[in-house]
Amino acid sequence: MGPHGPHDRSGRRRGAGRSRHRCDDGSWSVAARMERFNEPVVLAILRDGSAHGYDLAESLRAWVPDEQIDLGNLYRMLRSMEDEGIVQSEWSDNAPGRAKRTYELTADGETLLDAWVRSLRSTNATIARFLQEYGDDKEGTT
Repeated sequence: MGPHGPHDRSGRRRGAGRSRHRCDDGSWSVAARMERFNEPVVLAILRDGSAHGYDLAESLRAWVPDEQIDLGNLYRMLRSMEDEGIVQSEWSDNAPGRAKRTYELTADGETLLDAWVRSLRSTNATIARFLQEYGDDKEGTT
């Protein structure tokens, strides 16, 4: 614990909801936040064909292996996207076991995926510029 206890000088809890925090040894720990990246990944997966929620979770794990996939959040996101007309679903009972909801991308979902790709390309270019300016000689230093 630092000199200010579990709170910073402003009285806020240290590290709460932040992507960076100072470690006990004085170094910094930074985690690039990826939580919104799940949406374009789900859209891209569904572009290739319909899928059940659990299959989507497995595919997400392959795309973002360092992120914990919360099934409850995934199903809430899918329900929200369905309410907005981005995906549609139907119950399928042709697979072994109990009936499962199958999700597929709509035309609006395709349009949204295109917008995500444009935005991610722009963000990627900004990050690439930053890394180039910062310099490869700094990579791996603490």
